[in-house]
Amino acid sequence: MGTIGAVIDFGLFNALTQASAFFHQNAVWASVISFIAAVTSNFVWNRYWTYPDSRSKPLAQQGAQFLMVSIIGLLIRTPLFAFLEPILIRFFQAWWKWAILSPIIVAHNVALAIVIGVVMLWNFFANRYWTYNDV
Repeated sequence: MGTIGAVIDFGLFNALTQASAFFHQNAVWASVISFIAAVTSNFVWNRYWTYPDSRSKPLAQQGAQFLMVSIIGLLIRTPLFAFLEPILIRFFQAWWKWAILSPIIVAHNVALAIVIGVVMLWNFFANRYWTYNDV
């Protein structure tokens, strides 16, 4: 279900950053919003599809555990994204020569891919062995 979450994360992030002139949304906030949407989807899919046996645990307890893991994931992701974004923008502005995508779009998506990879590991192991430990 991580793939669905990543698609939601990248899709919403790009929609928000591309519409930033309208929404006045910067990339860090777009990353936070897209993360929240992705983990919400992941919780539903994990509870009802990936770990259906975990429904023996009360929804409120499991939801609270998943929320705590996700908040820690967000606390890892947000400063890491904020750190990587300007570095990658400068890098791609200097080296990116393809006219199809702007260096800023590429930098944003590379930064997002890195933070998704890091936080995906945290979320998977923490949720697998704590939130869904009854499976």
